[in-house]
Amino acid sequence: MSKHGRILVAMSGGIDSSLAAVMLHEEGYEVIGMTMKTWDYASSGGTKKETGCCSLDSINDARNISVSLGFPHYILDIRNEFGDAVIDHFTGEYLEGRTPNPCVMCNTHIKWDALLRRADRLDCEFIATGHYANIRQDSEGASAGRYVISKGIDTLKDQSYVLWGVSQESLSRTRLPLGHLRKSEIREMATERGFIELVNKSESYEICFVPDNDYRGFLKRRIPGLEQEVAGGNFVMEGTGKVLGKHEGYPFYTIGQRKGLGMAFGQPMFVTEIRKDTNEVVLGVDTDLFRDGMIVSKLNLQKYDRIAEPLDTVTKVRYKDAGTRAMISQTEPDRIEVLFEQGVSAIAPGQAAVFYEGDDVIGGGWIMKSFRQDNSI
Repeated sequence: MSKHGRILVAMSGGIDSSLAAVMLHEEGYEVIGMTMKTWDYASSGGTKKETGCCSLDSINDARNISVSLGFPHYILDIRNEFGDAVIDHFTGEYLEGRTPNPCVMCNTHIKWDALLRRADRLDCEFIATGHYANIRQDSEGASAGRYVISKGIDTLKDQSYVLWGVSQESLSRTRLPLGHLRKSEIREMATERGFIELVNKSESYEICFVPDNDYRGFLKRRIPGLEQEVAGGNFVMEGTGKVLGKHEGYPFYTIGQRKGLGMAFGQPMFVTEIRKDTNEVVLGVDTDLFRDGMIVSKLNLQKYDRIAEPLDTVTKVRYKDAGTRAMISQTEPDRIEVLFEQGVSAIAPGQAAVFYEGDDVIGGGWIMKSFRQDNSI
């Protein structure tokens, strides 16, 4: 009989998830390892060798750790679920003129649900991952009884941003053993335990199904004829609407993009807006990228069940964003209006917005649109 119960650990084959499994095993949990096969890159027509969490090497690395410590390991094939939810969302958002965040979609709508379903079948009380974040259940105040994600202590590795969409029920059964540790400590622990191959293993920061980072090529392969259908739209100037030239098609551009525009303008120009209906890509100078606020929808609130009064927060509009002080107001059950203390550059509809109170994640949602206080876009 284990000391703490049975726990299903998501193991990608990398150092973080492997050490999460090792730590829980040493703490006395009855660990079961599981590696999820989300994507077969060969089917995408890409040219780069398959790498990352879906590769055969990574699956074997996870299995070897499990075998060395004497706990079972399973492979869970969720390629169909992943394709339907994550990849369809990815392509659909670009076709709507937005910039998707597939990693958040995968974490919150695929991996957690898939893990919990399999945990139930294996009689596991808990699931665990190697994310750098913390979970607690509050006992008093406005958040009493609720499970709250907070930042990991390693500010360079903190992954709380990608976990805003995890439900209360899922958080109640989740353990995040790395949240109180720094990456350097994880490397030391792996070295001490003889897992040198994990310490030396390179880490992938690419989208797993676009490992060559060519999302344009992926879209073209995924949607035959797309290139011809959207080609020939206009680049237009911010403010004046002056036509600056022709572009390759609105889905192939993102807010804030400067390189790869295919034209010289005599000064640095940036994508400031994407207009799907007219196949226009708006360009401007760097100062034209700034917005005073945004509308966020498809919410998931963690710390509070609702935002009853305007709340002072630090709001992040992308993963590596340091965050900006902002007042948020829940104007409708599924709508939050955000007003920044100072302008924020390159807010991309389709990305996730995450609201923080100190180190705590209040919640988040998907950016629908940004605005200036004079109501212009």
